[in-house]
Amino acid sequence: MTKHSDDRLIVALDVPNLIQGMALVDRLGDSVSFYKIGLGMLTGGGLALANELKQERGKRVFLDMKLFDIGAVIEAAVRGLAQYDLDFLTVHGDPQVVAAAAEGKAGSEMKILAVTVLTSLDRADLDANLIKAGDIAQITLERAARALEAGADGVIASPQEAALIRALPQARGKLIVTPGVRPAGAAQGDQKRIATPAQAIADGADHIVVGRPIWQADNPAAAARAIVAGLG
Repeated sequence: MTKHSDDRLIVALDVPNLIQGMALVDRLGDSVSFYKIGLGMLTGGGLALANELKQERGKRVFLDMKLFDIGAVIEAAVRGLAQYDLDFLTVHGDPQVVAAAAEGKAGSEMKILAVTVLTSLDRADLDANLIKAGDIAQITLERAARALEAGADGVIASPQEAALIRALPQARGKLIVTPGVRPAGAAQGDQKRIATPAQAIADGADHIVVGRPIWQADNPAAAARAIVAGLG
């Protein structure tokens, strides 16, 4: 882990390719020790970047693939990705997917994080997707409990549900990672269920994921340090 950095902050490298990703990592320097690489960069050298960050830069890496498929395919995919010595990997929070991922990562230290309900979705989106009626927070809570029971090491959830999930008996000793985090005054963007970094941590999150408010800043390293300073 990079010296003098706080790994509660995970910076999302939501840029198109490895070259731009490494340029941002260079600008952030020692201010950040944990990075998220998402599906958007997969064809732009995302796995190569993950390997570079882990093996050459001493960083922690969260591969955000949100895998979803039949059990045998999930198990095989996770087993292959575990060879990269990653820290976190996301899968959809359906119990059968989580169980297969847990089998696939067996023997590695990689943590499987289950996606509950995407932070960009609201009740209208769930209706359009034919998801059962009900309060979105309650649905998220139920999905989190089932995923943890199925073998997830933690969950991805909106900051607005972090406190509810942390109170679950199934969440004892498990991780909660919250995207949808925006520093006070930052643009909301495409996120609909958001909170400030400090509020997310106070409500039970172990890690927060921040992208645009850092990499769109004039001084990304200063932006990252300011967020960490406000975590308490």
